[in-house]
Amino acid sequence: MNIGIIGTGNIATFLLEQVNDKRMADGRITAVFGRNVEAGTRLKERFGMEFYTDLGEFLSTPVDTVVEAVTVDAARLFLKQVAEHEKDLIVSSIGVFKDFEFLDELTKLAETNGTKIYLPSGAIGGLDVLQSARALGGLKSVRLTTRKSPMSLGMETDREQVLFDGTAFDAVGEFPKNINVALVLAIAGIGVHETKVRIIVDPKIERNTHTIEAQGDFGKMQLQVENNPMAANPKTSLLAALSILSVLQNKSHALRIGS
Repeated sequence: MNIGIIGTGNIATFLLEQVNDKRMADGRITAVFGRNVEAGTRLKERFGMEFYTDLGEFLSTPVDTVVEAVTVDAARLFLKQVAEHEKDLIVSSIGVFKDFEFLDELTKLAETNGTKIYLPSGAIGGLDVLQSARALGGLKSVRLTTRKSPMSLGMETDREQVLFDGTAFDAVGEFPKNINVALVLAIAGIGVHETKVRIIVDPKIERNTHTIEAQGDFGKMQLQVENNPMAANPKTSLLAALSILSVLQNKSHALRIGS
Protein backbone atom coordinates (compact mmCIF):
# COMPACT_ATOMS: atom_id res chain seq x y z
CA MET A 1 0.00 0.00 0.00
CA ASN A 2 1.36 3.38 -1.04
CA ILE A 3 0.28 6.12 1.36
CA GLY A 4 0.19 9.87 0.80
CA ILE A 5 -0.19 12.60 3.40
CA ILE A 6 -1.65 16.07 2.99
CA GLY A 7 0.14 18.17 5.58
CA THR A 8 3.64 18.60 6.98
CA GLY A 9 2.91 19.04 10.69
CA ASN A 10 3.13 16.89 13.80
CA ILE A 11 0.70 14.19 12.66
CA ALA A 12 2.59 13.79 9.37
CA THR A 13 5.87 13.45 11.27
CA PHE A 14 4.32 10.93 13.69
CA LEU A 15 2.97 8.77 10.85
CA LEU A 16 6.25 8.87 8.95
CA GLU A 17 8.08 7.74 12.09
CA GLN A 18 5.65 4.91 12.77
CA VAL A 19 5.08 3.69 9.20
CA ASN A 20 8.35 4.35 7.36
CA ASP A 21 10.85 4.03 10.21
CA LYS A 22 9.21 1.55 12.59
CA ARG A 23 7.13 -0.41 10.05
CA MET A 24 4.03 -0.23 12.27
CA ALA A 25 1.69 -0.60 9.27
CA ASP A 26 1.87 -2.46 5.97
CA GLY A 27 2.93 -0.19 3.13
CA ARG A 28 4.96 2.97 2.99
CA ILE A 29 4.36 6.70 2.92
CA THR A 30 5.72 7.61 -0.50
CA ALA A 31 4.45 11.17 -0.99
CA VAL A 32 3.61 14.24 1.08
CA PHE A 33 1.81 17.37 -0.13
CA GLY A 34 2.00 20.72 1.62
CA ARG A 35 2.48 24.46 1.27
CA ASN A 36 5.29 24.76 3.81
CA VAL A 37 8.36 24.15 1.67
CA GLU A 38 10.78 24.28 4.59
CA ALA A 39 8.85 21.69 6.61
CA GLY A 40 8.30 19.48 3.57
CA THR A 41 11.96 19.56 2.63
CA ARG A 42 12.92 18.57 6.17
CA LEU A 43 10.56 15.59 6.02
CA LYS A 44 11.94 14.54 2.64
CA GLU A 45 15.52 14.69 3.89
CA ARG A 46 14.67 12.73 7.03
CA PHE A 47 12.30 10.07 5.68
CA GLY A 48 13.10 9.83 1.96
CA MET A 49 9.58 10.23 0.57
CA GLU A 50 8.73 12.69 -2.22
CA PHE A 51 7.44 16.15 -1.31
CA TYR A 52 5.02 18.08 -3.54
CA THR A 53 3.65 21.61 -3.44
CA ASP A 54 1.31 20.95 -6.38
CA LEU A 55 -1.78 18.92 -5.46
CA GLY A 56 -2.27 17.61 -8.99
CA GLU A 57 1.27 16.23 -9.12
CA PHE A 58 0.82 14.67 -5.68
CA LEU A 59 -2.43 12.96 -6.68
CA SER A 60 -0.86 11.71 -9.92
CA THR A 61 1.58 9.57 -7.95
CA PRO A 62 0.64 5.91 -7.35
CA VAL A 63 -0.67 6.41 -3.80
CA ASP A 64 -3.63 4.23 -2.84
CA THR A 65 -4.64 6.01 0.36
CA VAL A 66 -4.38 9.68 1.33
CA VAL A 67 -4.29 10.87 4.93
CA GLU A 68 -5.55 14.43 5.48
CA ALA A 69 -3.61 16.07 8.33
CA VAL A 70 -4.14 19.81 7.91
CA THR A 71 -6.51 22.47 9.24
CA VAL A 72 -10.25 22.34 8.68
CA ASP A 73 -10.11 25.21 6.18
CA ALA A 74 -7.31 23.58 4.20
CA ALA A 75 -9.02 20.19 4.25
CA ARG A 76 -12.09 21.65 2.60
CA LEU A 77 -9.95 22.82 -0.32
CA PHE A 78 -8.41 19.42 -1.02
CA LEU A 79 -10.74 16.55 -0.09
CA LYS A 80 -12.97 16.52 -3.16
CA GLN A 81 -9.97 16.36 -5.48
CA VAL A 82 -8.66 13.33 -3.59
CA ALA A 83 -11.95 11.49 -4.08
CA GLU A 84 -12.06 12.47 -7.76
CA HIS A 85 -8.62 10.87 -8.23
CA GLU A 86 -9.95 7.54 -6.89
CA LYS A 87 -7.88 7.50 -3.71
CA ASP A 88 -9.15 6.18 -0.39
CA LEU A 89 -9.26 9.03 2.10
CA ILE A 90 -8.61 9.21 5.85
CA VAL A 91 -9.95 12.48 7.27
CA SER A 92 -8.48 13.73 10.54
CA SER A 93 -10.13 17.18 10.47
CA ILE A 94 -13.67 15.96 11.18
CA GLY A 95 -14.62 19.58 11.76
CA VAL A 96 -14.71 20.05 7.99
CA PHE A 97 -18.05 18.25 8.08
CA LYS A 98 -19.66 21.01 10.13
CA ASP A 99 -20.92 21.87 6.64
CA PHE A 100 -23.25 18.90 6.37
CA GLU A 101 -23.84 19.40 2.65
CA PHE A 102 -20.09 19.06 2.11
CA LEU A 103 -20.15 15.65 3.82
CA ASP A 104 -22.98 14.51 1.52
CA GLU A 105 -21.16 15.80 -1.57
CA LEU A 106 -17.89 14.11 -0.61
CA THR A 107 -19.66 10.84 0.16
CA LYS A 108 -21.39 10.85 -3.24
CA LEU A 109 -18.07 11.59 -4.96
CA ALA A 110 -16.47 8.63 -3.21
CA GLU A 111 -19.36 6.36 -4.19
CA THR A 112 -19.12 7.50 -7.82
CA ASN A 113 -15.37 6.89 -7.93
CA GLY A 114 -15.39 3.61 -6.02
CA THR A 115 -13.34 4.90 -3.08
CA LYS A 116 -13.80 4.87 0.69
CA ILE A 117 -13.74 7.62 3.30
CA TYR A 118 -12.45 6.73 6.75
CA LEU A 119 -13.22 8.84 9.82
CA PRO A 120 -10.83 7.88 12.65
CA SER A 121 -12.28 7.79 16.15
CA GLY A 122 -9.88 10.52 17.17
CA ALA A 123 -9.71 11.40 20.86
CA ILE A 124 -12.62 9.18 21.92
CA GLY A 125 -13.98 5.63 21.76
CA GLY A 126 -17.34 3.92 21.68
CA LEU A 127 -18.20 4.63 18.05
CA ASP A 128 -18.66 0.92 17.34
CA VAL A 129 -21.24 0.73 20.13
CA LEU A 130 -23.20 3.66 18.69
CA GLN A 131 -23.16 2.20 15.19
CA SER A 132 -24.36 -1.18 16.43
CA ALA A 133 -27.00 0.38 18.67
CA ARG A 134 -28.48 2.43 15.83
CA ALA A 135 -28.59 -0.48 13.35
CA LEU A 136 -32.35 -0.96 13.82
CA GLY A 137 -33.09 2.57 14.93
CA GLY A 138 -32.96 1.73 18.62
CA LEU A 139 -30.41 4.33 19.74
CA LYS A 140 -32.37 6.84 21.83
CA SER A 141 -29.91 9.33 23.30
CA VAL A 142 -26.24 10.32 23.13
CA ARG A 143 -24.55 12.90 25.34
CA LEU A 144 -20.94 14.10 25.25
CA THR A 145 -19.46 15.96 28.21
CA THR A 146 -16.06 17.47 27.52
CA ARG A 147 -13.89 18.91 30.28
CA LYS A 148 -10.97 21.07 29.23
CA SER A 149 -8.34 23.03 31.08
CA PRO A 150 -8.45 26.83 30.85
CA MET A 151 -5.09 26.77 29.07
CA SER A 152 -6.36 24.50 26.29
CA LEU A 153 -9.23 26.95 25.68
CA GLY A 154 -7.09 30.08 25.93
CA MET A 155 -8.87 31.19 29.11
CA GLU A 156 -7.91 32.32 32.60
CA THR A 157 -10.23 31.14 35.38
CA ASP A 158 -9.93 29.48 38.78
CA ARG A 159 -13.42 28.00 38.86
CA GLU A 160 -15.35 25.39 36.93
CA GLN A 161 -17.76 26.81 34.34
CA VAL A 162 -20.23 25.30 31.89
CA LEU A 163 -19.39 27.05 28.63
CA PHE A 164 -21.92 25.27 26.45
CA ASP A 165 -24.88 22.97 26.92
CA GLY A 166 -26.91 22.17 23.82
CA THR A 167 -26.93 20.14 20.63
CA ALA A 168 -23.98 19.15 18.48
CA PHE A 169 -25.52 21.30 15.74
CA ASP A 170 -25.34 24.42 17.91
CA ALA A 171 -21.88 23.50 19.20
CA VAL A 172 -20.62 23.71 15.61
CA GLY A 173 -21.40 27.42 15.55
CA GLU A 174 -20.26 28.32 19.05
CA PHE A 175 -17.13 26.17 19.38
CA PRO A 176 -15.90 25.54 15.82
CA LYS A 177 -12.36 24.60 16.97
CA ASN A 178 -13.55 22.04 19.52
CA ILE A 179 -16.19 20.04 17.66
CA ASN A 180 -14.24 17.17 16.05
CA VAL A 181 -15.32 14.78 18.80
CA ALA A 182 -18.94 15.97 18.82
CA LEU A 183 -19.24 15.65 15.05
CA VAL A 184 -17.82 12.14 14.76
CA LEU A 185 -20.15 11.04 17.58
CA ALA A 186 -23.12 12.56 15.78
CA ILE A 187 -22.17 10.96 12.46
CA ALA A 188 -21.77 7.54 14.11
CA GLY A 189 -24.92 7.89 16.19
CA ILE A 190 -28.17 9.86 16.00
CA GLY A 191 -27.15 13.01 14.16
CA VAL A 192 -26.22 16.56 15.11
CA HIS A 193 -29.71 17.66 16.17
CA GLU A 194 -30.20 14.83 18.68
CA THR A 195 -26.66 14.49 20.04
CA LYS A 196 -26.26 16.55 23.23
CA VAL A 197 -22.99 18.31 24.04
CA ARG A 198 -21.74 19.94 27.22
CA ILE A 199 -18.38 21.75 27.31
CA ILE A 200 -16.92 22.57 30.73
CA VAL A 201 -13.77 24.49 31.60
CA ASP A 202 -12.24 22.90 34.68
CA PRO A 203 -9.03 24.27 36.24
CA LYS A 204 -8.61 21.11 38.35
CA ILE A 205 -8.14 18.63 35.52
CA GLU A 206 -4.74 17.60 34.20
CA ARG A 207 -6.00 16.03 30.97
CA ASN A 208 -8.78 16.90 28.55
CA THR A 209 -11.59 14.47 29.34
CA HIS A 210 -14.49 13.22 27.21
CA THR A 211 -17.41 11.34 28.77
CA ILE A 212 -19.87 9.65 26.41
CA GLU A 213 -23.26 8.47 27.62
CA ALA A 214 -25.67 6.59 25.38
CA GLN A 215 -28.97 4.82 25.94
CA GLY A 216 -31.31 2.79 23.77
CA ASP A 217 -32.83 -0.60 23.14
CA PHE A 218 -29.37 -2.13 23.57
CA GLY A 219 -29.05 -0.88 27.16
CA LYS A 220 -26.74 1.87 28.43
CA MET A 221 -23.14 2.90 27.85
CA GLN A 222 -20.88 5.27 29.75
CA LEU A 223 -17.31 5.75 28.57
CA GLN A 224 -14.72 8.22 29.82
CA VAL A 225 -11.44 9.01 28.06
CA GLU A 226 -8.69 11.13 29.63
CA ASN A 227 -6.31 12.15 26.88
CA ASN A 228 -2.57 12.61 27.05
CA PRO A 229 -1.31 15.16 24.52
CA MET A 230 1.22 14.50 21.79
CA ALA A 231 4.70 15.35 23.04
CA ALA A 232 5.36 17.51 19.98
CA ASN A 233 2.00 19.30 20.06
CA PRO A 234 0.09 19.68 23.35
CA LYS A 235 -3.03 20.84 21.47
CA THR A 236 -3.44 17.42 19.81
CA SER A 237 -4.23 14.27 21.78
CA LEU A 238 -1.95 11.29 21.26
CA LEU A 239 -5.03 9.10 20.81
CA ALA A 240 -6.09 11.17 17.79
CA ALA A 241 -2.79 10.40 16.07
CA LEU A 242 -2.93 6.75 17.12
CA SER A 243 -6.43 6.40 15.69
CA ILE A 244 -5.15 7.39 12.24
CA LEU A 245 -2.33 4.85 12.50
CA SER A 246 -4.90 2.23 13.52
CA VAL A 247 -6.95 2.89 10.38
CA LEU A 248 -3.84 2.35 8.25
CA GLN A 249 -3.05 -0.88 10.11
CA ASN A 250 -6.59 -2.23 9.76
CA LYS A 251 -6.83 -1.52 6.02
CA SER A 252 -4.50 -4.41 5.28
CA HIS A 253 -5.71 -6.85 7.93
CA ALA A 254 -7.74 -9.89 6.91
CA LEU A 255 -9.27 -9.94 10.41
CA ARG A 256 -11.48 -6.97 11.28
CA ILE A 257 -12.63 -6.34 14.86
CA GLY A 258 -15.84 -4.48 15.65
CA SER A 259 -18.17 -2.72 13.27
